[in-house]
Amino acid sequence: MAYTASDFKKGQPRWCPGCGDHFFLASLHKAMAEIGVDPWNVAVISGIGCSSRLPHYMATYGMNTIHGRAAAIATGAKVANPDLTVWQVSGDGDGLAIGGNHFIHANRRNINLNMILLNNRIYGLTKGQYSPTSPRGFVSKSSPYGTVEDPFRPAELCFGARGHFFARTVATDGAHTVEVLKAANAHKGSSVTEVLQNCVIFNDGTHKDVYDKAGRAKNAIYVKHGEKLVFGENQEFGLVQDGFALKVVEIGKDGYTIDDVLVHDAHCEDNTLQTKLALMGNGDGFPVALGVIRDVDAPTYDDCVTAQIEEVKAAKKYHNFAELLETNDTWEVK
Repeated sequence: MAYTASDFKKGQPRWCPGCGDHFFLASLHKAMAEIGVDPWNVAVISGIGCSSRLPHYMATYGMNTIHGRAAAIATGAKVANPDLTVWQVSGDGDGLAIGGNHFIHANRRNINLNMILLNNRIYGLTKGQYSPTSPRGFVSKSSPYGTVEDPFRPAELCFGARGHFFARTVATDGAHTVEVLKAANAHKGSSVTEVLQNCVIFNDGTHKDVYDKAGRAKNAIYVKHGEKLVFGENQEFGLVQDGFALKVVEIGKDGYTIDDVLVHDAHCEDNTLQTKLALMGNGDGFPVALGVIRDVDAPTYDDCVTAQIEEVKAAKKYHNFAELLETNDTWEVK
């Protein structure tokens, strides 16, 4: 059956005008329509926070759980019903602070979940405290003199937990977000999609360098498996290897040609280059990498659990309760 975005819409979103959640929700509706899974075979599970209201606006099964526990609930739902398509939605606070332990273990176990991390680098619902992704020196209600700690970088955390899929997109880049979400869904195993989004009230402009189309043309690189790592308004720049590091060069100058530019390999099991790509773009002269950065096949936890159950059942002398009763001595009372 063919679906449209409207088939997945429900309710009236209660987010501030201009919030990045509005943009992402529209993209998720479109992506689900194009993926084509029946709405009644989809569950959207969230924790607590502004972004975690999202299940209320999906015409699918949904659950707004407690703070930081979205990944735990989503894991249970997927293992109990392997045929269910599960999307987990968390903000940077819900997903990486109180929910950080669940985040890393969902990646380590490789649960077949689509994990969405909506990153606005702030606690929005509780009115403006700094979050695990806020930069060092960030001034907020809970850090009036600036934070004195370094932030998590979601890709680094994902890879360190043996994650096999990581992608990044910008909430305002609707067409690209749809394509990334479709790729995340197609990946079998845990997928993490970081969505850079704006909080217009408490952290306006946090991703300003890439939040509009003109900014992305100058400051972002769209990575695609098997394609050259080129960027710029006229695709005039490229990434080349410089020892163990990356280097930005202008193609056709200083002896660099297109042949020197690296090709993106999202399927490489060694995540060294993927990590370098994912960590670019924090005032270091490199562009922000957008797209599917890592996409590697590996056994999934839920498939392995299902297979193990079938293996144990096959080795047993009994397969149901009645047969279990008959494994012991029986007698008839007259």
